Amino acid sequence: MSTREGEQALGFDPADRTFAGVAAIGRIRSAWAPGDCPRNLMQARERGGGDARLEIDAAYRPGLYGLDEGRWIWLLAWYGDRRRDLIVQAPAHADGPRGTFALRSPVRPNPVALQLVRITRFDSGAGVIGIDAADAFDGTPIVDIKPWLDTVDMPPPG
Repeated sequence: MSTREGEQALGFDPADRTFAGVAAIGRIRSAWAPGDCPRNLMQARERGGGDARLEIDAAYRPGLYGLDEGRWIWLLAWYGDRRRDLIVQAPAHADGPRGTFALRSPVRPNPVALQLVRITRFDSGAGVIGIDAADAFDGTPIVDIKPWLDTVDMPPPG
Protein backbone atom coordinates (compact mmCIF):
# COMPACT_ATOMS: atom_id res chain seq x y z
CA MET A 1 0.00 0.00 0.00
CA SER A 2 1.22 3.47 -0.73
CA THR A 3 1.99 6.07 1.91
CA ARG A 4 2.26 9.85 1.87
CA GLU A 5 5.50 11.61 2.68
CA GLY A 6 6.18 11.35 6.41
CA GLU A 7 3.90 8.38 7.00
CA GLN A 8 5.12 5.25 8.73
CA ALA A 9 3.65 1.75 8.54
CA LEU A 10 3.88 -0.79 11.35
CA GLY A 11 5.39 -3.55 9.23
CA PHE A 12 2.60 -5.96 10.15
CA ASP A 13 -1.18 -6.09 9.87
CA PRO A 14 -2.83 -5.66 13.30
CA ALA A 15 -5.68 -7.89 12.09
CA ASP A 16 -3.21 -10.79 12.30
CA ARG A 17 -2.82 -10.16 16.07
CA THR A 18 -6.44 -10.09 17.20
CA PHE A 19 -7.50 -11.45 20.57
CA ALA A 20 -11.24 -10.78 20.75
CA GLY A 21 -14.19 -11.47 18.54
CA VAL A 22 -16.49 -8.54 17.74
CA ALA A 23 -20.10 -9.04 16.71
CA ALA A 24 -22.04 -6.43 14.76
CA ILE A 25 -25.32 -5.55 16.49
CA GLY A 26 -26.72 -3.78 13.43
CA ARG A 27 -25.87 -1.36 10.62
CA ILE A 28 -25.65 2.37 10.07
CA ARG A 29 -27.89 3.50 7.25
CA SER A 30 -26.97 6.75 5.52
CA ALA A 31 -26.92 8.51 2.18
CA TRP A 32 -23.13 8.29 2.09
CA ALA A 33 -21.03 6.16 -0.24
CA PRO A 34 -17.33 6.06 -1.16
CA GLY A 35 -16.44 9.32 -2.90
CA ASP A 36 -19.34 11.19 -1.29
CA CYS A 37 -18.97 11.01 2.48
CA PRO A 38 -18.30 13.80 4.97
CA ARG A 39 -14.95 13.62 6.78
CA ASN A 40 -16.52 14.08 10.23
CA LEU A 41 -19.82 14.60 12.06
CA MET A 42 -19.60 18.39 11.84
CA GLN A 43 -19.48 18.19 8.05
CA ALA A 44 -22.23 15.55 8.06
CA ARG A 45 -24.49 17.85 10.10
CA GLU A 46 -23.71 20.76 7.76
CA ARG A 47 -24.81 18.55 4.84
CA GLY A 48 -28.13 17.66 6.48
CA GLY A 49 -27.11 14.55 8.40
CA GLY A 50 -27.27 12.05 5.55
CA ASP A 51 -30.73 10.71 6.47
CA ALA A 52 -28.92 8.71 9.13
CA ARG A 53 -30.42 5.90 11.15
CA LEU A 54 -29.34 2.79 12.97
CA GLU A 55 -30.92 -0.56 12.21
CA ILE A 56 -30.46 -2.93 15.15
CA ASP A 57 -30.65 -6.70 14.63
CA ALA A 58 -33.65 -8.38 16.26
CA ALA A 59 -31.64 -10.29 18.89
CA TYR A 60 -30.20 -7.03 20.28
CA ARG A 61 -33.40 -4.92 20.30
CA PRO A 62 -34.26 -5.66 23.96
CA GLY A 63 -31.01 -3.85 24.80
CA LEU A 64 -32.56 -0.60 23.54
CA TYR A 65 -34.91 -0.44 26.53
CA GLY A 66 -34.40 2.87 28.33
CA LEU A 67 -33.31 4.87 25.28
CA ASP A 68 -35.63 7.51 23.89
CA GLU A 69 -35.91 10.33 21.39
CA GLY A 70 -33.77 13.37 22.17
CA ARG A 71 -31.14 11.41 24.07
CA TRP A 72 -27.44 11.59 23.16
CA ILE A 73 -25.68 8.27 22.62
CA TRP A 74 -22.15 7.12 21.94
CA LEU A 75 -22.05 5.05 18.77
CA LEU A 76 -19.18 2.65 18.14
CA ALA A 77 -18.87 1.47 14.56
CA TRP A 78 -16.44 -0.78 12.72
CA TYR A 79 -14.59 0.80 9.79
CA GLY A 80 -12.98 -2.52 8.88
CA ASP A 81 -12.47 -1.71 5.22
CA ARG A 82 -9.74 0.82 6.10
CA ARG A 83 -5.99 0.40 6.37
CA ARG A 84 -4.83 -0.82 9.76
CA ASP A 85 -1.06 -0.64 9.47
CA LEU A 86 -0.30 3.13 9.53
CA ILE A 87 1.03 4.30 12.88
CA VAL A 88 2.09 7.76 11.62
CA GLN A 89 -0.12 9.54 9.09
CA ALA A 90 0.20 12.68 6.99
CA PRO A 91 -3.35 14.02 6.78
CA ALA A 92 -4.03 16.59 4.07
CA HIS A 93 -5.59 19.00 6.61
CA ALA A 94 -2.59 19.04 8.97
CA ASP A 95 0.75 20.86 8.85
CA GLY A 96 2.74 17.62 8.97
CA PRO A 97 2.73 13.97 10.04
CA ARG A 98 1.03 12.95 13.28
CA GLY A 99 0.71 9.75 15.23
CA THR A 100 -2.45 7.78 14.59
CA PHE A 101 -3.56 8.21 18.22
CA ALA A 102 -3.40 12.01 17.81
CA LEU A 103 -5.90 11.85 14.91
CA ARG A 104 -9.57 11.01 14.41
CA SER A 105 -8.75 9.21 11.16
CA PRO A 106 -10.55 5.91 10.48
CA VAL A 107 -7.15 4.48 9.53
CA ARG A 108 -5.94 2.85 12.76
CA PRO A 109 -4.85 -0.53 14.17
CA ASN A 110 -8.43 -1.24 15.29
CA PRO A 111 -10.78 0.66 12.98
CA VAL A 112 -13.37 1.53 15.61
CA ALA A 113 -15.17 4.84 15.15
CA LEU A 114 -16.59 6.70 18.14
CA GLN A 115 -19.38 9.21 17.50
CA LEU A 116 -21.65 11.22 19.75
CA VAL A 117 -25.07 11.41 18.08
CA ARG A 118 -28.56 12.44 19.12
CA ILE A 119 -31.60 10.18 18.75
CA THR A 120 -34.11 11.98 16.49
CA ARG A 121 -36.69 9.19 16.20
CA PHE A 122 -37.02 5.86 17.90
CA ASP A 123 -38.88 2.63 17.14
CA SER A 124 -37.53 -0.01 19.52
CA GLY A 125 -39.82 -2.73 18.17
CA ALA A 126 -38.47 -2.30 14.63
CA GLY A 127 -34.96 -1.65 15.93
CA VAL A 128 -34.72 1.68 14.10
CA ILE A 129 -33.03 4.66 15.72
CA GLY A 130 -32.95 7.89 13.73
CA ILE A 131 -29.86 9.93 14.51
CA ASP A 132 -28.99 13.55 13.78
CA ALA A 133 -26.03 12.67 11.53
CA ALA A 134 -23.53 10.02 10.52
CA ASP A 135 -20.20 10.25 8.75
CA ALA A 136 -20.16 6.58 7.78
CA PHE A 137 -20.92 4.73 4.59
CA ASP A 138 -24.32 3.10 4.29
CA GLY A 139 -24.14 -0.40 5.80
CA THR A 140 -21.28 0.27 8.24
CA PRO A 141 -21.43 -2.30 11.08
CA ILE A 142 -22.40 -1.08 14.56
CA VAL A 143 -20.28 -2.51 17.38
CA ASP A 144 -22.01 -0.93 20.39
CA ILE A 145 -24.25 1.86 21.68
CA LYS A 146 -23.76 3.54 25.03
CA PRO A 147 -25.76 6.39 26.58
CA TRP A 148 -24.18 9.80 27.11
CA LEU A 149 -24.17 10.42 30.84
CA ASP A 150 -23.29 13.99 31.76
CA THR A 151 -22.31 12.90 35.27
CA VAL A 152 -19.72 10.53 33.78
CA ASP A 153 -18.86 11.80 30.30
CA MET A 154 -18.42 15.49 31.08
CA PRO A 155 -14.74 16.39 31.58
CA PRO A 156 -13.95 17.74 35.06
CA PRO A 157 -13.63 21.53 35.40
CA GLY A 158 -10.23 23.13 35.11
